[in-house]
Amino acid sequence: MSAVLIIGASSAIGSALAQHYLQQGEQVIWLSRYAADFSDPKLLLMTAPDLTDATDWARHQDFFSSVINTLQQHQVSLMFNCIGWLHQGGEAKLLPEKSLSQSSALLLRKTLLLNLELPVFYLQGLWPYLTKTPQLRYLQLSAKVGSISDNQLGGWYSYRSAKAALNQWVKTASIELERSNKTAALVTLHPGTTDSALSAPFQRNLPQGQLKTPAQTAAYLAAVAQQLHSEQSGMLLNWDGSVLSF
Repeated sequence: MSAVLIIGASSAIGSALAQHYLQQGEQVIWLSRYAADFSDPKLLLMTAPDLTDATDWARHQDFFSSVINTLQQHQVSLMFNCIGWLHQGGEAKLLPEKSLSQSSALLLRKTLLLNLELPVFYLQGLWPYLTKTPQLRYLQLSAKVGSISDNQLGGWYSYRSAKAALNQWVKTASIELERSNKTAALVTLHPGTTDSALSAPFQRNLPQGQLKTPAQTAAYLAAVAQQLHSEQSGMLLNWDGSVLSF
């Protein structure tokens, strides 16, 4: 039986995706630093390394060898990477910049680490599997605010820049992937505004109907994955499957 890999599965969207596929009878490989807060016989837990500090990626080859071995055993051809970060509360509060004067090295570095470096870490680590798996679909969660041509409001300097870089990275990787695996689809995906801790401080003025539950978002993203094909590889897709501009 094939399985679905969810990277960053403990996030609101990642957890909802895991539960969605479990309800569909699929086996789910949960890859996260944190265990699931529910149990299911079809749920396989894998612990991700802590990369919150700068680290040498080469130190984690054993980790990726183990992950790839598990992917091969379960014939995984569908993967979601749900890693992302927007703000931090508490004493060391970090929020998206409303103006350039609010930018800081700490905010920029953390935003790039969690929105660009970690996704790239997984993309590179899983690359040997991605290049050899027929009909592979890899959906990297990103954000519409990473679209440079769509930026009409300004603000959110670090987050916009990190997501724009992520979109470019995945686009570039898709070109390389196509040379060795013409049946693969590697895309970035905007999940829409989901009711979660990530979006909580920014929900007040949303238009009616724009905010979705994690379960609703998971259903939409799963539908996009179901219809995804190799000709779309490299695109930035919206939660409804439409193509967004870079």
